[in-house]
Amino acid sequence: MPTHRPPGLSTRGSALVDAPALPAYLAEHFARSAEPYDEHARPDGYIPMCIAENRLVWDLIEPKVSGDRAVTPDALGYFDMVGPAGFRADLASFLGRRVFGRPVAPEHIAVLAGAGSILETLFYLLADPGEGVLIPTPSYAGFWMDLEVRDALRVLPVHTNASDGFRLTPALLDDALDRADCPVRVLLFTTPNNPMGTVYSEAELRGILDWAESRGIHVVFDEIYALSVFGDRPFTSTATLRESLGDHVHLVWAFSKDFAASGLRCGVLVSENAGVLAGMGALSYWACCSGDTLHLLRSWVTDDAWLDRYLPEMRRRLGAAHDTVCTALSAAGIPVVPGGAGFFVLVDLRAHLDRPDWESEDRLWRRILDEANVNLTPGVAIRSAEPGLFRLCFASVSPTALAAGLARLVRVLS
Repeated sequence: MPTHRPPGLSTRGSALVDAPALPAYLAEHFARSAEPYDEHARPDGYIPMCIAENRLVWDLIEPKVSGDRAVTPDALGYFDMVGPAGFRADLASFLGRRVFGRPVAPEHIAVLAGAGSILETLFYLLADPGEGVLIPTPSYAGFWMDLEVRDALRVLPVHTNASDGFRLTPALLDDALDRADCPVRVLLFTTPNNPMGTVYSEAELRGILDWAESRGIHVVFDEIYALSVFGDRPFTSTATLRESLGDHVHLVWAFSKDFAASGLRCGVLVSENAGVLAGMGALSYWACCSGDTLHLLRSWVTDDAWLDRYLPEMRRRLGAAHDTVCTALSAAGIPVVPGGAGFFVLVDLRAHLDRPDWESEDRLWRRILDEANVNLTPGVAIRSAEPGLFRLCFASVSPTALAAGLARLVRVLS
C-alpha cells in the first residue's frame, strides 16, 4: 500500500504512482529515444537492444501502408467490437493457411487492440484476483504488467536453468504447482520462446498440453512469433495437435511481431470456449481496434502474392541479424544462446558480474547503458532464475546500428 495518497487519487491510483509498473529498462529507453544513433549526425547516439520490434522490414511494408487503401465509410463507424465479421473471416482463412496449419472458424476469433489487451481480458475471464498463473522463465517481461496490474492475479514463475539448457519439464511444473500458495488456474506458455528464440518440437508441445490437461487447468499458448522463424526447425502450432481445442486451450497471436506492426495494436484470440468468447465480447468495448486499422490489415492478410514475397524475406533478414550477433559476441568470447525465431538472443554475462546477485547485475546493466549508450533487457526483467543473463534484441535497429552497438558492448565488457 502507498504510504501517502496524492491529491485526488484513489488508493489503487496512488499505488501505481508509488510503484510504477513500467520496468526500469523501458523507462530508460523512452528517456533516451529522443537522441537515437545516426551513423553521420549522431554516431554516439542511443542504441536500443531492449525492444522486441522488427525494424528491418519497413521497405517491404511501406507500400502496403502508403498506397491507395480505398477506405470505406464502414471503417469509420461502429462494428462488432471483437472485429467485423468480414475481417474475422479473412483473418481465419489467413491463420488457418499460414499460422495454425488447420482451418479456424471465424466465430472462434476475437480481435482486440494488441496482444496485451487480449491477455489482460482473457485472464480476467479465466482467474479471479489473487489466483495464480504459471509462467516458465526466462520470460517476456510484459506478462507481469498484463496480468498483475489490473487483473490482480499472481504470476508464479516456473524457473528453468542455464545448466540444463533451460529445459521445461513436467517435474518443474509439478513442483511449481505443488508449492503454490494460491489456486492456480492457468499456464501461459510462449512458443516460439521469448527471450531465447527457442522453436519447440511437437513432442515438447504435446508434453505441455498433456500436463495441463492432467492437472485440469487452462493453458494459453502465446504464438506471437509463429511466422518469425528463421532457423532449421519449423514452427508447430498447438492448433495442429488437437482436432478441437476444447474449453481449456486458447491461442494468442498478433500482427505486432510477424508484421512489424506493434504500433497498429491488433491482437488475436482463438478459443472454442463459448463462455470465454462471450466474455471477450462483453469487455471488448474498452479495447477494440480501430476500423481503419482493420481495413488496412485486411488488405495484408488477403494479398497472397505480397505475403509470398514478404514472409521469406522477413525471415531471411532476421536470420542474418541473428547470425551477426552470434558471430560478433562469440568472437569476443561472450557466451550467447542462439535461437531460431523472434528478434532476440540470450547473452550470458554472468562472468562480468562482481558478485552473483541482482545488485551486481543492475550495476552492469547501468554501466553498459552509461558507457556504451546501449540498452539491453536485464535478467531481473525477464525473471531469470539467476542474475547475469541478458536479452539482446537484434531486429530493433538497422544493421549499421546493430554493428555499432555490438562494437560498443564488446568494448565495455572487455
